[in-house]
Amino acid sequence: MPATPPVLVDIKFNPEGVARVLKTAFADRGSINLADPADRTRDLRDVEYALLWKPDADLFKRAPNLKVIFSGGAGVDHIIGMDGLPEIPIVRFVDRSLTTRMSEWVVMQCLMHLRGQYTHDSHQRQREWAKLIAPEAAEVTVGVMGLGILGQDAVAKLRVMGFNVIGWSRSRKQIDGVETFDASEFDSFLARTDILVGLLPLTPETSGFYDAGLFAKLRRNGALGRPVFINAGRGKSQVEADIVSAIRDGTLGGASLDVFEAEPLASDNPLWELQNVFITPHDAAVSEENALFRHVETQIARFERGEPLQFVVDRAAGY
Repeated sequence: MPATPPVLVDIKFNPEGVARVLKTAFADRGSINLADPADRTRDLRDVEYALLWKPDADLFKRAPNLKVIFSGGAGVDHIIGMDGLPEIPIVRFVDRSLTTRMSEWVVMQCLMHLRGQYTHDSHQRQREWAKLIAPEAAEVTVGVMGLGILGQDAVAKLRVMGFNVIGWSRSRKQIDGVETFDASEFDSFLARTDILVGLLPLTPETSGFYDAGLFAKLRRNGALGRPVFINAGRGKSQVEADIVSAIRDGTLGGASLDVFEAEPLASDNPLWELQNVFITPHDAAVSEENALFRHVETQIARFERGEPLQFVVDRAAGY
């Protein structure tokens, strides 16, 4: 038995990768991996730290003495609201690699819409040689919603590519060289936006947030002609029926979606076949297991030295 209680791990993604990395992670205390059948029935009453992604519903009853909960990703909506959630710190996963991967995806999607990649792909499949004249990035305004660590990095990298970038958050953020908007200026922000990038956390206020009414307020006379919606935040923040309708009736000229109301996306969902819509399977920024476990080890060490934890969730705000 380790000298200190093991770290509880209940992660519902990449079980093979998690099991492999756990062989060497938490060497000073060991771990209990609930994805391992041999660990499923372990007594969890002595566990003090838990690393979770969409955990079992009865987890907090089985582990009543937790001191800190660590999310297996940048989001925490899979934990907030669970029955029996104890009043202890919840720590988000923040990592350079995770942030970089998200920004790569956002920049890629914006560039594909800028340069008409869907049409190019269609021409290729038809063996048709048809040149397109695309606007320059500087002619297009990208509006980023959510200006936390992920959002601010995406803003910086979109600016490097030459886009005109503006940002929105519930309370105004100051970003050098970037015009930002707050909740009271929501409509003004939308009216300036050609490509809307959603990086908002899921909270009661953002559930169903991206809907027909919002799409209708985006700029329609910009260089792209019709606005584009890109979402890599949370699937339940979007109304997918409204996205489908907006694409079909021309309110939106295209979309890129990495998150969905229900995952995996059903095979009969109309989003699969809509023109100028790019679908990725919630892999824009997948948590890399080595980085995730190093992050947890670092935070546990801080906590046990009496130092403040980093990236603690504001429960009132929901992120």
